[in-house]
Amino acid sequence: MGAANDILSNYQHVVESLTFTTGSKGVFDVTVDGESLYSKHEIGRHAEPGEVLELFTEKYGQEVARYAES
Repeated sequence: MGAANDILSNYQHVVESLTFTTGSKGVFDVTVDGESLYSKHEIGRHAEPGEVLELFTEKYGQEVARYAES
């Protein structure tokens, strides 16, 4: 799963929990530390490659060095 790999390889040192929920009709939701980050159900489409990492970086990582840089 590309989105999980993107987040964990870059921010594993700050993420306490990462949940990907799949369901019927291709539902794909990403929850980080209890907060919704991306929901295909709400947006109506799958995330583009790198989109979930970009959303994570905007919401949580602007002040945090990526794992390889810390």
